[in-house]
Amino acid sequence: MYRGAKRCVNTCLRWPRYGIIGLKSRPIHLTHRYITSAAVSLSPNRDWIENGSLGRYQTPIQPRDDTIYALSTAEGKAGIAVIRISGPSCKSVYNGLCPSKPMLKPRYATIRTLYHPDSNGSDILDSEALVLFFPSPNTVTGDDVLELHVHGGSATVKAVLSAIAKCATDGPIRYAEPGEFTKRAFLNDRLDLAQVEALSETLSAETEQQRRAAVRGSSGALGRTYEDWRQKLLQARAEMEALIDFSEDQHFDESPASLVENMTEQVRQILQSIHIHEGASERSELLRNGIKIALVGPPNVGKSSFMNNVVGREASIVSGESGTTRDIIEANLDIRGYLCTFADTAGFRTIAGGGDIDSYGSEAKIGPVEEEGIRRARVKATQSDVIIALASIEAGIENGPHIRYDMETLGIAAACKERLVVVNKRDAVSNNELYTLVQRFRDDVISKVEGLEDVQPVLISCKEARNLSSDLADPGGIKGVIDHLVSSFMDMTSLPATLQDLHGVTERQRQLLVQCRGHLEDYLESVGYEDPEHENSMNTSRGGDADITMAAEHLRYAANKLGRITGRGEVGDVEEILGVIFEKFCVGK
Repeated sequence: MYRGAKRCVNTCLRWPRYGIIGLKSRPIHLTHRYITSAAVSLSPNRDWIENGSLGRYQTPIQPRDDTIYALSTAEGKAGIAVIRISGPSCKSVYNGLCPSKPMLKPRYATIRTLYHPDSNGSDILDSEALVLFFPSPNTVTGDDVLELHVHGGSATVKAVLSAIAKCATDGPIRYAEPGEFTKRAFLNDRLDLAQVEALSETLSAETEQQRRAAVRGSSGALGRTYEDWRQKLLQARAEMEALIDFSEDQHFDESPASLVENMTEQVRQILQSIHIHEGASERSELLRNGIKIALVGPPNVGKSSFMNNVVGREASIVSGESGTTRDIIEANLDIRGYLCTFADTAGFRTIAGGGDIDSYGSEAKIGPVEEEGIRRARVKATQSDVIIALASIEAGIENGPHIRYDMETLGIAAACKERLVVVNKRDAVSNNELYTLVQRFRDDVISKVEGLEDVQPVLISCKEARNLSSDLADPGGIKGVIDHLVSSFMDMTSLPATLQDLHGVTERQRQLLVQCRGHLEDYLESVGYEDPEHENSMNTSRGGDADITMAAEHLRYAANKLGRITGRGEVGDVEEILGVIFEKFCVGK
């Protein structure tokens, strides 16, 4: 990149800005392609160049003399309980519990009798425990690990846990804090923070889709991707700072404009990838937090009955009286692996209640309680991921059979990307009348609502669905509605086969990606980049006229945001990040 590389590396010593142990230099100014072996020898206390990467060093881990232990299986009576011990005193604990027994062969399960360490081999804790020893560093925590598989009775577990603390050890031994085993795995570089979060999601997964999303995030692919982006940004920043410090007294093989243009292209590629990851995060959050489904429609069309049939219990009150649901009734359930939250809302009708097309038979005046229920229903619908607008077939005394619906709820459904129009009480008329009514409803009403032109109503009967003695595979058609919902769920959460790992992107990671994207967009602005999609754009950077100093700072900020995702790099608040992540872990993990 410039001539006299060795001389320039040594002149960098005049900057005390970074305050590195044993070295006051700015090695970030140089890209790895041009740093000679002399540069490496200047920084013996930091692995600045690892596998050809610039600026990637591992924060030195403070020595931990304490040994931790905890019950790793659930508390309570069980066939087997697993007690995990990790730290430098594992062998001492083994010698205390198994006196006069030879040391275990690593990674081989061995049957041992466990004794109380103060009993001289007379007080048996468990006569047949399975014991395994895993030597560091290739263990789950990176430290020595001893596992005791004991009988799962509560008294046995308590006795063994109490005895561990009384074993003679060279260093302190204590009960582990929540998530401390996993925390040590992170500190020993066995896991990155993205994998730690995926492990947390695995432990809390309640549905099949949640489990699958968590497993995809535990591969480490996300962490490697973010670290690769960070390395590229660090390298681009190094090039930028080289322009700042050496442009006046050194000769560059490339012009400043050419260098800036090459770096800008890399930033653009990273930005495109970040957009993809942000979109994937929204899909994965639906799997983690559940898909919210709102049932809307006029009073007494069967919203509560439909919800009770779906969830399999009487979650809502069902009555022939209109308006029995005034507040929002919610129920959570697992639908074929997808966590869902159904919300039964108050029936919609106009305040005037004058018998218009939106409210057949709703001539009673709306009171303040019902009005508040309708307001809450509107708010809940706007917050939902799926809207089910219900209507019903009514016999009608004067005008004959008709479909009762509410135009406002159809408009709410049309505004939602995923929606269904369900017509209840299909059993109220004959098949011929049913076909005529539904066809007229579709042509005269649904097709004229913008956004519902292609929606085909789904016909159900909550009354038939309660007939448990029916020989039909889907009495009442409720299963058909579930099929439509599952199809919508797949559209909302699925990702291409090549992007399956992105299901592991968490909300914390998404927020940091958004911040990183903001800094990269600031970088593009500082170098004068114009989006080629904009009219009259030249798709170039200003090069020599660009604010290189600010551009380098924006790259530094962006790289630090990526470092916060994985826990690598120049991150000053790692402990704060770890506290947020590990607070959800249980003791023993």
